[in-house]
Amino acid sequence: MRASDTEREAVAERLRDALAEGRLDMAEFDERLDAAYRAKTHGELVPLVRDLPAPAGGPAAPAHAPSGGWGAPERRDAGGWAARIGRPATSRSGVAVFGGFGRGGRWSVGRAFTAVAVMGGGDIDLRDADFEDREIVIRCFALMGGVSVVVPPDLDVEVSGIGLMGGFDDRATGPGTPGSPRVRITGLALMGGVEVKRKPRKGEKSRNSLEK
Repeated sequence: MRASDTEREAVAERLRDALAEGRLDMAEFDERLDAAYRAKTHGELVPLVRDLPAPAGGPAAPAHAPSGGWGAPERRDAGGWAARIGRPATSRSGVAVFGGFGRGGRWSVGRAFTAVAVMGGGDIDLRDADFEDREIVIRCFALMGGVSVVVPPDLDVEVSGIGLMGGFDDRATGPGTPGSPRVRITGLALMGGVEVKRKPRKGEKSRNSLEK
């Protein structure tokens, strides 16, 4: 059976609790959290929490998203920024050495996030992310590799990295809607590239297509 966003978030919450209780170390937490957000089916989610205590408040993965909770349309608009700022960080770094890393879906970016790609690639998607603070700094270092950062159209973004025999794309720089967090993207691309681009959220893209 296909897993829902609410079920993925429920598993992520159990993983955060396990980290806080010392049942998982940071490496295990990062690995399992990344797998949880990438999971497509229940079968992929179950092994991630099989060796952890069951939550006290009920089932780990409710069948339907509660009204006004994660995934509700209200948190997508400008008025929903306040609910997305101040959440505990679920990730503060991503490293790709001869490989890759990805951060996307519903996750919470730390106030300082470091991305390193050495002959590898990293993908950072902030369209459905929450933010630990109102101002976020993402430092990208690409050495013969690449880092891609996707931001929504309504996010306040400033790009100020350096490209040395490489490229650091700053075309996504621009203001956001009222209440938006501010994300500063900086760093160095050495014989590599850092691309920052604006894309609509998947739901917004579908709605725009229907309206046309």
